[in-house]
Amino acid sequence: MSKEAVESAPATTHPQVAQTPADAGDAGYSKDLKARHVNMIAIGGAIGTGLLLGAGGRLHNAGPALALAYLVCGVFAFFVVRALGELVLYRPSSGSFVSYAREFLGEKGAYVAGWMYFLNWSTTGIADITAIALYTHYWSMFTSIPQWVLALIALAVVLAVNLISVKIFGEMEFWFAIIKVATIVGFMLISIFLLATQHKVGGHTPGLSVITDHGGLFPHGMMPVVLVMQGVIFAYAALELVGVAAGETAEPEKVVPRAVNSIMWRVGLFYVGSVVLLALLLPGSVYSADQSPFVTVLSKIGVPAAGDVMNLVVLTAAMSSLNSGLYSTGRILRSMAMAGSAPKFTARMNRSQVPYGGILLTCAVCVLGVGLNYLVPSQAFEIVLNVASLGIISTWVIIMLCHMIFVRRARAGLASRPHFQLKFSPVTEIATIAFLLVCLGMMWNDPDVGRKTILLIPLIAVMLVAGWFGVRRRVSRNADQELSELSK
Repeated sequence: MSKEAVESAPATTHPQVAQTPADAGDAGYSKDLKARHVNMIAIGGAIGTGLLLGAGGRLHNAGPALALAYLVCGVFAFFVVRALGELVLYRPSSGSFVSYAREFLGEKGAYVAGWMYFLNWSTTGIADITAIALYTHYWSMFTSIPQWVLALIALAVVLAVNLISVKIFGEMEFWFAIIKVATIVGFMLISIFLLATQHKVGGHTPGLSVITDHGGLFPHGMMPVVLVMQGVIFAYAALELVGVAAGETAEPEKVVPRAVNSIMWRVGLFYVGSVVLLALLLPGSVYSADQSPFVTVLSKIGVPAAGDVMNLVVLTAAMSSLNSGLYSTGRILRSMAMAGSAPKFTARMNRSQVPYGGILLTCAVCVLGVGLNYLVPSQAFEIVLNVASLGIISTWVIIMLCHMIFVRRARAGLASRPHFQLKFSPVTEIATIAFLLVCLGMMWNDPDVGRKTILLIPLIAVMLVAGWFGVRRRVSRNADQELSELSK
């Protein structure tokens, strides 16, 4: 952290509390994100292809109990975002949880947090451009274009948007979120009408009988519901974007609590509500992994162009996810670069105050994904999706560890907690961490994909250790330089 950054940090009101440290990576950003941008980024983060597309395959495998899986995971996701929200109000930072990991877990903690988050979003970016290419192939006019070409075009378009300015990013995310919310609300209204009028859907009369006549809540037992938890957690990934975006908004103390508090009821309404309605309209066996469940329902009632409309929406959701991934990794990598744990060029910013170095590094990994689309187009999506899940689980665990240490310091009089707090600490953090680790462990019961994903953990650990030995001298040198500047 620079001397100027420390001097600009707000002092706490507690007489025994030391001045709040600041992140040198926060210097130089504009504050162009408005309240409506951050609010819709929070909504957009909670609604993505995990619901719009992924719910179909999960309904097929787990049945109506999928709604319970979304509810349980949603509660723990809310705990994570609430904890992050409290840390943001304590000290807003565009480095977000990496900056907090540096303060509460040390440089090694920040290093692991940052690179695991980069792993999450760079692989998610590959999944997104793969999904975009697949969705585009839905229309016959694009089927002759190779999948990898469409993936490359999508990456180029979103990269251009990210490099222009943060205001353009915020505006793009705002409208992406509006499209997703409007689609889900429209579908829910149609579903409620079908239930109220008992209009047949694909030969089935909607209602509780659709569930009771086809195996009940757990038609395939409890294990399939447990196994889909990993995918459900991935569906909630990007909620932590609220913390990153807070570093580029003028009034985080007003914007962040409102955005975080609204996440819970939106999760209940959009995720749980949608899955319950889907389960009441058609048996789980009718849904499939290769089609949006919303398209499945609408096509069964003869809505014209339902497939075209929903395909456009899931295409928008994938573009939104890719947009968010480039945005967040650019900021996270800059925070790391300023501390010495990421390549120097990722700290660079353009005239529009956009950290283009980190964004370009993420794009470079996504270009490898374009190659994956060329080599194994049918498997590209599934391969990267599971690697990304390791990144998001580790990120959430680190957020909860940081919050637990922060609360401990506050109780010792070494920090001051804001009014916006995660309740029942440390029980809430411990329960959340335990839940996430159990979900990770349960992946072993899936021999096709989950087990192979867990076997990647030792390889990732070796790469992280090797990387740390490569950067530790630079990190130490940067820390010594900061101390010498502060002593002047």
